[in-house]
Amino acid sequence: MKTVKICLNSIEKVKSFVNDITKFDVDFDLVSGRYVIDAKSIMGIFSLDLSKPIDLNVHAEEELDTVLETLKPYIVD
Repeated sequence: MKTVKICLNSIEKVKSFVNDITKFDVDFDLVSGRYVIDAKSIMGIFSLDLSKPIDLNVHAEEELDTVLETLKPYIVD
C-alpha cells in the first residue's frame, strides 16, 4: 500500500479523479481525519472537507507506477 496526499479542490477535479481511478482494478481509500471512504465514490468524496489535502491510500502492487503516474495532477507535496 502507498499513501499520497491529493488535492481535490473543485467539482471538475473530483469528477476527473474518479474517472481516472475507476480504470484501475485496485482499491483506493480517502482518509480525512477519522473518516475513511471509498475513493471511487463521488458522493463519499463530497462528504469530506475538500478545502485541504486528503490522504489517498492506494492498495496496489504491480500497477503502482502506472497508478501514481495517472494521479500526478492531483498529488501535492
